[in-house]
Amino acid sequence: MTADIHDERILVLDFGAQYTQLIARRVREAGVYCEIRAFDLGDAAVRAFAPSGIILSGGPNSVTQADAPRAPDIVFSSGVPVLGICYGMQTMAAQLGGMVNHVHEQEFGHARVNLLARSALFEGVVGGDFFDAWMSHGDQVTAAPPGFAVLASTATAPIAAMADEARRLYAVQFHPEVTHTACGAALLARFVRDICGCCGLWTAANIIEDAVARIRATVGTDRVVLGLSGGVDSSVVAALLARAIGGQVTAIFVDNGLLRLGEGDEVMQVFAAGSGNVNALPLQVRRVDAQEEFLGALAGVSDPEAKRKAIGRTFIEVFDREANSIPGVRWLAQGTIYPDVVESAATRHGKSHVIKSHHNVGGLPHNMKLGLVEPLRELFKDEVRAVGLALGLPESLVFRHPFPGPGLGVRILGEVKREYADVLRRADAIFIEELRAADLYRAVGQAFAVYLPVGSVGVVGDARRYEHVIALRCVETTDFMTADWSQLPHELLGRVARRIVNEISGVSRVVYDITSKPPGTIEWE
Repeated sequence: MTADIHDERILVLDFGAQYTQLIARRVREAGVYCEIRAFDLGDAAVRAFAPSGIILSGGPNSVTQADAPRAPDIVFSSGVPVLGICYGMQTMAAQLGGMVNHVHEQEFGHARVNLLARSALFEGVVGGDFFDAWMSHGDQVTAAPPGFAVLASTATAPIAAMADEARRLYAVQFHPEVTHTACGAALLARFVRDICGCCGLWTAANIIEDAVARIRATVGTDRVVLGLSGGVDSSVVAALLARAIGGQVTAIFVDNGLLRLGEGDEVMQVFAAGSGNVNALPLQVRRVDAQEEFLGALAGVSDPEAKRKAIGRTFIEVFDREANSIPGVRWLAQGTIYPDVVESAATRHGKSHVIKSHHNVGGLPHNMKLGLVEPLRELFKDEVRAVGLALGLPESLVFRHPFPGPGLGVRILGEVKREYADVLRRADAIFIEELRAADLYRAVGQAFAVYLPVGSVGVVGDARRYEHVIALRCVETTDFMTADWSQLPHELLGRVARRIVNEISGVSRVVYDITSKPPGTIEWE
């Protein structure tokens, strides 16, 4: 790597769209670094960011309203290329002298986009005179601003794309970031690589080199403790630390009583030196049995956010205690990733809502004695996996389904009890075992069981049984920001349900969750 991989950077201004993170992921897939910032970013902050290009996201508002969000004026006067998407197109039109109106014939879903004129934006992207795209809008541009040419239309939107080629200002009404738009990824790559002039420095190999250099510069000769859970994120952090400063790292694996079946032993087998695994990372690993502390902290706590806070607080307390017993430790490494940061934040104007806090970013006490090392903080999950493979981690680990930081604590609804966790562990293991046997584990994004402390009558033999319920959750997703429920074979679901009820006392019924995200979330809490 001969250049800073952050030198080429795209600024994504977020107007509150559900797809904003998808825009950022598509830009990253094109090999270009980008960051998401709120639409109300000031002129000075835009200048300081020094973007190679700017993308304006969609959003739920109407530009016809007096108090509608607007892009900073510097966006259109900075001289860098700008791409407006959906609401981003509408605010570009309104701010530059065009016209936007609410229309009766709205567009939601698939639409055929007909090309009307040549443009640098579509060159080499669209093979014919039309393509299929995904629309989601009630307003539309009815008059392009001065200097803009109309590039495309649909059956109900006369202006589906427009451009001022001289100023390198482009806008599309459709959503190129979603997979339903046939040439969407190619269009975004065309914008950031060819129009913005970015070379594509954002690769797994360069990310690793940059992360290793930054770890070394930050840590120096100090010792580091790592919160090792055995999940994808902490495992990739472990591999990065091993490459950067291996002998200075002590990985602490906390058994909090909220892990999946056999997970503690698996983590030690994979990572601990002397475990017999010749491929184990060159790290010192300490296993800490803190089950009683975590279960004690959760006693009587039912609120999901309160549980997350209690788990995060206890996690850090355990780390502080363990770290204090290791001479010279000054840093705590953890697997915070970019969606953790975005989901846990709200814009300055309160346009975004905090859906849930993440234990990595929402549970740290102000008086924590250790500095933080978060080498994955800029990465999306798919980028973390790519880095993991490039570091030589096994595919079975890299593609392991996500597991929340609070573990089973947020998969047991209401108060967490030891007996509930024991039942849930076994039910979850049965579900995953059957998915693997059916060769479906890698085909879905995430699968797990949830414990519902709701009494339900059942019949075993000639006896009635009044026990609790297990819910199965399985989703298909590429980004974990949106997800569809998996339409698993009925035979598989029936087999899982029979095994759970027959093999685990304390369960009388099994149900399957068919809620997509949105409106639901992937986890139940």
